[in-house]
Amino acid sequence: MKIAVLSTNKNLYSTQRLVEAALKRGHECVVIDHRQCYVGIKQGEPSIHYKGQDISNIDAIIPRIGASVTFYGSAIVRQFEIMGVVSTNASQAITRSRDKLRCMQILSGAGIGMPITGFARQTKDVDDLIKMVGGAPLVIKLLEGTQGIGVVLAETRKAASSVIEAFYGLGNNILIQEYIKESRGSDIRVLIVDGRVVGAMKRTAKEGEFRSNLHRGGSAVIIKLTKLERETALKAAAELGLTVCGVDMLQSDRGPLVLEVNSSPGLEGIEKATGKDIALTIIEFLEKKHMAKAQPKERKKKSKVGQTL
Repeated sequence: MKIAVLSTNKNLYSTQRLVEAALKRGHECVVIDHRQCYVGIKQGEPSIHYKGQDISNIDAIIPRIGASVTFYGSAIVRQFEIMGVVSTNASQAITRSRDKLRCMQILSGAGIGMPITGFARQTKDVDDLIKMVGGAPLVIKLLEGTQGIGVVLAETRKAASSVIEAFYGLGNNILIQEYIKESRGSDIRVLIVDGRVVGAMKRTAKEGEFRSNLHRGGSAVIIKLTKLERETALKAAAELGLTVCGVDMLQSDRGPLVLEVNSSPGLEGIEKATGKDIALTIIEFLEKKHMAKAQPKERKKKSKVGQTL
């Protein structure tokens, strides 16, 4: 296959590992900055160009779409889909998971455990919103934030009210969530590929920090999931339609609680914690999807030959 990794930085660990794994399996692999792609929309002839070149000969893509370019990146993935190119994740699933509010609403409707979450737009609703999530301490999150950026722990009601009003004053959309104190600054990242758990790690925040993201100095160790944790992660991925993702959960007194589902999970932390070649697993999944797409065409050709004999 000719595989394209859609990434804005070819030097990122995850991007490099995916390219290495693809080459190891005998495929041609290129890194394409999706921000520099542009599409042609014509009846029966969709096309994609990159730096002046038609790249319609791509067989499969691995989207690594950053939060800041979700809209444009998803549009590029969708154009590839229209052209019959297989992808590790569907464009609609990417947009579902990237919108934190929409994601939580979908998971809530599916009965999946999560921290109590509130969403509003006006400052007059702040007091009731704080009450809705169980009062302070509570967590305030920017809808567009990633890697722990835009996440604030408000330890008192007064502090929570001030931070929420400040975010509203700046025109930001935010989520307010209950603080799960028994998680003690740790969470679980579960890596899922094709409906299977292929790796899991427990991340712990550095001292004085409540965010456990590795980008914020947290540490990670391999973990054995409970049956309920495994089932919860798999159900969350399935409800969003993601076939490659990282599910972040908190361990609480009432069971696993899903924080977020990431459609472009980083591979460095999970590969180093588990010692597994996750990148290779993703490439093998892409091979499977491409083969499944090709088989119906082969059967159709044989059927037509049979009709002419």
